[in-house]
Amino acid sequence: MPQAIAPVDAIARATELRRRIEDANYRYHVLDNPEIPDAEYDKLMRELEALESQYADLATDDSPTRRVGARAHGGFAEVTHAVPMLSLGNAFETEGEGDREKYREVADFERRIEQTLGRREPVFSVEPKLDGLAISLRYEDGVFVQGATRGDGAVGEDVTANLRTVKAIPLRLRGEGWPRVLEVRGEVIMPRAAFEAFNERARAAGEKPLANPRNGAAGSLRHCAG
Repeated sequence: MPQAIAPVDAIARATELRRRIEDANYRYHVLDNPEIPDAEYDKLMRELEALESQYADLATDDSPTRRVGARAHGGFAEVTHAVPMLSLGNAFETEGEGDREKYREVADFERRIEQTLGRREPVFSVEPKLDGLAISLRYEDGVFVQGATRGDGAVGEDVTANLRTVKAIPLRLRGEGWPRVLEVRGEVIMPRAAFEAFNERARAAGEKPLANPRNGAAGSLRHCAG
């Protein structure tokens, strides 16, 4: 039976183990530049698991051990977004002479930005539109506390437990100086190579393949385990 209160040396060791494991996760899953071999990583994880099993107060929600074997939850609760999660607007080419006329909708967008900022020729950062599932991650005091889908923009689904299994998502923010409450929004996607590999395995097993990568990303995150 685990003890309720951990001694100071056990707390310090657990803190150090979490730091090293999360750093290894960051380097492996985000930077794609691992620094320690898998065997050493497994050894650190087993030591942390043993400490958390021995002392109940060390088993915190932001521990990297909470990722391992985490079960995807079904029956998602609703989450009301503090700020609505709006979708991106579209801009289409139009008939006309010259780029300014052809891309009139883009020009109108630029004009609105100039009026809002009060200056001409703003600098834009442009990236491809990744088609996946919009998601929000809420951090309080640097700790990941809730993840939600966009839903209808006002109310989404709580998929916190499922997101905890994604090693590229930090359970505790690195560094310092972040606000007490921070919400990060992005897109959950399935790379084309993963999509094709999944469908190849599905066909070989006589199962139905995915229709497109977006369905794969959304389905994996919203999977309801039985």
